[in-house]
Amino acid sequence: MTASVPTSERTRPTWPVALLAGLFGLFYAYAVWTAVDFLISQASGVPGLNGAGWALLLFAVAFPIIVFVAAVLLARRRPLWQLAVVLLVGLGLVAVFWIDVLAFAFTSGETLIGV
Repeated sequence: MTASVPTSERTRPTWPVALLAGLFGLFYAYAVWTAVDFLISQASGVPGLNGAGWALLLFAVAFPIIVFVAAVLLARRRPLWQLAVVLLVGLGLVAVFWIDVLAFAFTSGETLIGV
């Protein structure tokens, strides 16, 4: 005699969560790579970056990683569609932050350079 497990207590396989997180992770990795490229291009200029410039651009590198980890930890036990929505919202947050960094760098960039 075998006891059947109720549907609510069954565990789903982890590969769909890993696959979805991996696919979204590629977009987050692109955001990190873009921020690293911008940091290198700004830091290798003649005047270089000051402390505020380093802080802002290093945070722009770390921010997509922080958001991705937070989104996965927040929604990993939820249904797949909710995980996808949370990762998509996080990606939108990263995109808005990146546009803010670019806008600040282009309008007030002189405050980020120099010693």
